[in-house]
Amino acid sequence: MSADAKEAAFQQDIIDQMIAGGWKLGDPTSYNRELALYIADSLEYVKTTQSKTWEKYKKLYPSNPEQAFIDKLAAQLGKADPQASDKSLRTFGTLGVLRHELRDKSASFKLCQFKPEHGLNPETQAMYEGNILRVVPELVYSPYATEAHFEETGTKAKAWRIDLVFFLNGIPIVTMELKSEFKQAIENAIKQYKKTRLPKDPETNKPEPLLTFKRGALVHFAVSQYEAYMTTKLEGQATHFLPFNRGTEDGGAGNDLPDDIDTYATAYLWNEVLAPANILQIIGRFIHLEIKTEEAWDGRKTKREALIFPRYHQWDLVTRLVQASREEGPGHKYLAQHSAGSGKSNSIAWTAHQLSGLYDEKNEKVFNSVIVVTDRTVLDDQLQDTIYQFEHADGVVGRINRDEGQGSKSEKLAQALEHSQPIVIVTIQTFPFVLKAIEDSASLKDRRYAIIADEAHSSQSGRTAGQLKAVLTGEANDEDEDLSAEDLLAASVTARRASPNLSYYAFTATPKSKTLELFGRLPDPGEPPSAMNKPQPFHVYSMRQAIEEGYILDVLKNYTSYKVAYNLAQKVAAADAEVDSKKAKLKLNQWVKLHDYNIAQKVRVIVEHFRETVMGQLGGHAKAMVVTGSRKEAVRYKLEFDRYVQKKAYTQLHAIVAFSGEVSFSARDPHSEGLLGEKFTEASMNPDLKGRDLRDAFDTDDYHVMIAANKFQTGFDQPKLCAMYVDKKLAGVDCVQTLSRLNRVYPGKQETYVFDFFNEPADVLAAFQEYYQTAHLLDVSDPNLIWDLFEKLRAAGIFLWTEVTQFSEMFYTKSKSNAALSNVCKPAVERWQQRYQDASADYAKQKKLFDHAKSLGDPTFIANAETDMKAAKAAIDALDLFKSDLIALTRYYEFMSQIVDYDSSDLERLSLYARHLAPLLREKNIDEDPIDLSSVELSHYRLSKIKQQDLLMVKDGDTGLYATNDLGTGKPRSKEEEWLSLLIRRLNELFITDGLSDNDLINYAYTIRDKISENEAVMHQIDNNSAEQALLGDFAGALDDAVMESSEAHQSQMMQYLNSKEVQAGFQKVVFDMLVAKRTQTARSGRTED
Repeated sequence: MSADAKEAAFQQDIIDQMIAGGWKLGDPTSYNRELALYIADSLEYVKTTQSKTWEKYKKLYPSNPEQAFIDKLAAQLGKADPQASDKSLRTFGTLGVLRHELRDKSASFKLCQFKPEHGLNPETQAMYEGNILRVVPELVYSPYATEAHFEETGTKAKAWRIDLVFFLNGIPIVTMELKSEFKQAIENAIKQYKKTRLPKDPETNKPEPLLTFKRGALVHFAVSQYEAYMTTKLEGQATHFLPFNRGTEDGGAGNDLPDDIDTYATAYLWNEVLAPANILQIIGRFIHLEIKTEEAWDGRKTKREALIFPRYHQWDLVTRLVQASREEGPGHKYLAQHSAGSGKSNSIAWTAHQLSGLYDEKNEKVFNSVIVVTDRTVLDDQLQDTIYQFEHADGVVGRINRDEGQGSKSEKLAQALEHSQPIVIVTIQTFPFVLKAIEDSASLKDRRYAIIADEAHSSQSGRTAGQLKAVLTGEANDEDEDLSAEDLLAASVTARRASPNLSYYAFTATPKSKTLELFGRLPDPGEPPSAMNKPQPFHVYSMRQAIEEGYILDVLKNYTSYKVAYNLAQKVAAADAEVDSKKAKLKLNQWVKLHDYNIAQKVRVIVEHFRETVMGQLGGHAKAMVVTGSRKEAVRYKLEFDRYVQKKAYTQLHAIVAFSGEVSFSARDPHSEGLLGEKFTEASMNPDLKGRDLRDAFDTDDYHVMIAANKFQTGFDQPKLCAMYVDKKLAGVDCVQTLSRLNRVYPGKQETYVFDFFNEPADVLAAFQEYYQTAHLLDVSDPNLIWDLFEKLRAAGIFLWTEVTQFSEMFYTKSKSNAALSNVCKPAVERWQQRYQDASADYAKQKKLFDHAKSLGDPTFIANAETDMKAAKAAIDALDLFKSDLIALTRYYEFMSQIVDYDSSDLERLSLYARHLAPLLREKNIDEDPIDLSSVELSHYRLSKIKQQDLLMVKDGDTGLYATNDLGTGKPRSKEEEWLSLLIRRLNELFITDGLSDNDLINYAYTIRDKISENEAVMHQIDNNSAEQALLGDFAGALDDAVMESSEAHQSQMMQYLNSKEVQAGFQKVVFDMLVAKRTQTARSGRTED
């Protein structure tokens, strides 16, 4: 079979399958090129489905009603202005005509009937079943490609033909160009659309009705056996085609080969998407016009209109969600893991709208209201505008905030829900008012709700979800009826169970492990969650697919890591002090990070890189973000940024700073003399804002760099961001969300840059790798851990169970007071504080004794005193751990009780009591900041660029998300204490860098040491020989082997070792000494235990 024959066979296979699926085959000669209509179908539809109106119409136009009708239809279609941005014009054009009635004098016709929401109206159902869907092959479409036109005008268009054109009741809705991969790739079909399928014929300079935006077909597909692409607007070479592929099983772009060898990989397009019921649903409930206001570089604003056709994954998700909700009813959870760039705003809008009008098989409404929880104002506007196009009515979407309408939030919500407002939009902060609105109305408790959580990171996994369920599952009672505390406690236990009238729909790009456990679907719903039955997302559109399809950029390209090297010194006159090692390291690192010299060096790197590499991109409109670790750092960054650009006379470079609240400095902060007494706010540090929102101001050319502290790291869409400078610890989801601010596409945006002053490249790559494909759990949380912690807390003897019971009874008393609740907790607080005071006194005593023993030099006395001191310290740590365990029990119970039905009043009581007791446990007379850094100064500093590289995410490179299975397993541990001077000396050694920090080298040495310690022969030689003799044995060979087996992360150290005998000799001595030290320490520990 020739290549042409194979393409023809491909086309015929599509036609045959579509006809089998309910389409009718059309004749190209029956197509009216001038009007772009299959006239016979338009007339047949109105005559057969609206016969009474047609009889009336014949009386209005008795001579030729058919021609009058077609003229009116063509006129309505022809009113579509491709440049229109007026919402009133949406009743014109193809989409408007299909959605709205066609009115002529006293007659009104429907040109299409979408599937009714319920089957209560037989007439509407008959009109729906009367829709005529027709496919016409090899259609020559141009009205100017005829001899008659040539004779009349002297010009003639080329007789281009389109492989397949699809009509709904005679109106064109889809065109399709096919390419057989045996002959031409799909790119040739795209090229064909761009070069020869033009909306305006180049020969005659006249518009082509079939291909004109909004006037002609709604969507145009380029299709091969393997892939599909689409566009809704043909504009020559400027035409932008989007992938319309399902994605592969492993999360990549394109399509998998089907299991059935006789099936095409793209058969989903014509057998699923274009199936009669589905394409009607898409036209009626998905496609919409989107109007955006765009601001040019010179400040001029223009409105741009786009016709939104769902991408495959959007259509598939919404269709599956709606179908599952119809079949399963309320009371279920659904998790959509959709990457940035997936179009979540539209997916949420479509889901909300279709759920709000969803009926089950009994023709009963599934949900009374849909509540959308989001913090994105853009989603508010998008929902309002999109749904208005479907409903042609105001009031479908209600937005609850303090600025709109009259009354309190609770009153607004109550009114919206009482009137069964189809869709209610609330912020996460406003969501608790939903509880009060429902709680105050007995009738609302019996209703069913769908809750859509935008970027749901366990946001509904805790107390708020429990409260909502408590309200919804509570039985209506007479106002005068008194309920006992036991009744209310039982109601709370009941509320922990899955609510039969509440469904959750969670949308997120980066689900945490708790989000997966709470919203994920079990492969075997009949079995409990386990390592073999782990919750999974309901639907996935992966980061990998979004990157490969070009919807987002890969932000890990051009990733540059930096290392900071510094020396600290103590002033000679300063007194030395003994401090907690961990806390002191943290304080010292914070002190250095806030030091003005440290920030000045980083600002220099940031400004110069931005000016040289970033600023000129996007026609000079590129922007950058500096991510700082604290509000104080953000303030100092802004001050230093302004100082540096002023010093350099960079007059065209300006920064905006973003942080919450008010910031002031203390004398303990480094070089803070000029800042004391001053209060810094966003408003005071951004004097040129002039009342504008930070987002809006940053979008203009007034600002180029945003310096942020814990703001705008999530949910902030600024597509002109091209660079990010990171100076804070980022891990897990926070890392992915923060760096993903860079991934939005923008015309001309090809490269992004990350400069990281803080994090290790391997850690950043690992965080992204978890969400590159489908996030999955390594295991599920153990529901029985709560019982272990329950017994552990009771065994501590801090509280009595009678006190727990008394508290729960008091809590559920209507007339309770805060004083009464705190008084019930008082005995436990006093016990804990007395124990803490006694343990602290004992520790001080034992520490003094230990210091005395060291001064005497008696080894036995020292060992015994050290053991007693550690035991005293462990008693203090155990009390701290008790407080942590209270908090852990409360959080774990609030989370797990959404998944597991514990059915336990005792757990409910203890969780309630623990939540109120924990904040009251505060030790008395404890110096909050015993670590004095006034004697510390920065003596040496170096900021070194380590490496610029592309961090490459790979298929199946993730390890999985850890569930919570270490609840209550913490044990008191003795904290290492060191002299401050010794700690500073160690830090100096640790941070001296020459391409690699000492931290890198020490970690490497420990890795090699531990590897050799596994070699029993070498360790036997070390134990039984002198150092000189042991070094002559198998040690050197074992060291070489360990170095050769070290990972790529240690390649620099490995190469230095292999290329230098001096390095080999020195490193052998270091590792040998470490092995001996480890052996000695282990032996000493064993003797101490004996």
